[in-house]
Amino acid sequence: MLLDEIKKDNINAMKNKDKDARSALSVVLSKCQLTIVEYKAQNKEFTDGDVLVIIQKSLKELADEKADYEKVNNQERVQMIINQQEVLKKYLPQQMSKDDILAEIAKLEDKSIPSIMKHFKTNFAGKVDMSLVNQIARGL
Repeated sequence: MLLDEIKKDNINAMKNKDKDARSALSVVLSKCQLTIVEYKAQNKEFTDGDVLVIIQKSLKELADEKADYEKVNNQERVQMIINQQEVLKKYLPQQMSKDDILAEIAKLEDKSIPSIMKHFKTNFAGKVDMSLVNQIARGL
């Protein structure tokens, strides 16, 4: 499972005294643990897809934080965030291309935007940029 790989990499980051990797991985692990507890209360299963969603949210948060540090010209913190982003990006699968998304939409019977969005969220969570799907669906 992806979560086990992240735990192992977090331990290695600790051993190697890699503060940036350790920081990024610890945040993801904490969010995963909170989600696992929440899911157990609801009798839901925690999957790799859930881990990918958490990683993507963490990357968006880091991007926002990086933009703030760039505004105040704090290059040291910007570089730290770039390092953290690189650590997390290696866990993401190859994202679906625009052509892949169009091909998947063509297979659907109901081509309404809510139906398309639900299909991609259910079947391709973490493997597709939902804003790109929305953009393509609106362009049809």
